Amino acid sequence: MEYLISEASDGKSVLTVLKQELGLSHATVKHLKFKPMGITVSGEHVTVRYILRAGDVLSLAIEDDSTPDKLTPSDLDLPIAYEDADAVVPNKPSNMPTHQSFGHYGDTVANALSYKYTNEGIPFVFRPVNRLDRNTSGLLLIAKNRISAAYLSEAMKEGRIRKQYIAILRGNLKDDSGVIDTYMRRTAESIIVRENCGENEGGDRAITEYRVICRSDTHCMVCASPITGRTHQLRVHFAGLGCPIEGDDLYGAPSILIDRHALHSYMLTFPTKDQSKITVSAPLHADMLSLARAVFSNDIPIDEELKKHIIPKEKQ
Repeated sequence: MEYLISEASDGKSVLTVLKQELGLSHATVKHLKFKPMGITVSGEHVTVRYILRAGDVLSLAIEDDSTPDKLTPSDLDLPIAYEDADAVVPNKPSNMPTHQSFGHYGDTVANALSYKYTNEGIPFVFRPVNRLDRNTSGLLLIAKNRISAAYLSEAMKEGRIRKQYIAILRGNLKDDSGVIDTYMRRTAESIIVRENCGENEGGDRAITEYRVICRSDTHCMVCASPITGRTHQLRVHFAGLGCPIEGDDLYGAPSILIDRHALHSYMLTFPTKDQSKITVSAPLHADMLSLARAVFSNDIPIDEELKKHIIPKEKQ
């Protein structure tokens, strides 16, 4: 990574720039300090005490040296919706876990990306900025190096990463739009299942904005934005309103129309290190399109702005 020192940073130390302007963590700075040629100016190794001048090019060796042995490359179908030097955004299929866990050591997004970058001769460390449940499809943000992981994680904490989902709900919400604001905790009976609870009942605040896109007698389709990032947040929130996500066998019921919960991460907006914004979208996957055609009549209007993002052009 190269960073051009501006007039405003003239006279600042390398450490000040790394911490205040690039937002690097203590661990990342320590890693660069002890990595050979980890921090250089004009090709010369410098310490974090070095005083920078306007026009200097500060170079940081942020590339990974090797792929962890425990991350097995697997040749899996994982479309890439967006990629640059700092981030990659896969369009995750349903029935693919985000990361390795018990029973899932070779079928995850992490394994698929390891295969991709191994073939490209690039060492890869899996650094997910957010996660999706195994059966949730769509966009997932992965940092490609230590520095992007640091600023994207900070952006996530500050609410500067915007995620929008499409869900097809069984039943009809009362309002066309709204904000769901609850507290959420793990249930006493399970380490997986979550539930809404009161403010002083051991939970964390969970906030979701939503708007209804279309309705039928039996279902509605919503665009939902989780403002917080609690486990199973959207699934718990809509089930709590009496309209569980179709096919959600944990908070609702299995479906004869789709073999997973009908939830798709369709739009993602995130900042770059120079604070510009990237927005990526991913059309609904085939099983959710099929479900939508089954439960909504053709004369139900769908928001045109949303439609151009989620319905493939050949389907319009």
